[in-house]
Amino acid sequence: MSTKKGTTKKGTEIAPGSIAPAAANYAHAILTEGATRWLHTSGVVPARPDGSVPEGLADQAATVWANQLAMLDEAGMTASDVVSITTYVVVDHLADLGVVMAARDEALGGHRAASTLVTVPALARPNWKVEVALIAAR
Repeated sequence: MSTKKGTTKKGTEIAPGSIAPAAANYAHAILTEGATRWLHTSGVVPARPDGSVPEGLADQAATVWANQLAMLDEAGMTASDVVSITTYVVVDHLADLGVVMAARDEALGGHRAASTLVTVPALARPNWKVEVALIAAR
């Protein structure tokens, strides 16, 4: 039997009582009904507008989310429109994963979305430590 944990601005969080709770601050699933516009981002990397890349993982995660929020704004959307997130973190930085999740949580401002974390041996450029793709609906 499915239980709905809560309703967000853009959908209903689905949290079946027959499965374990989410491992962190995310939703297992978001049911979106009646969305007329969708935004699918590519994997967004930690490049600042001038092309520079911050050194530390926390700064990279903050940069990625600043870039994501800028794209949402440009599309006429907000963080509360995000329904799904896929985060890629270079496995060498797994011990510092908390800063990546904190950047996500801060950017979303308490909004919960379906979220997947994937560890990878490397990203397309050696100085990138984190990359995030998302889907938003409005």
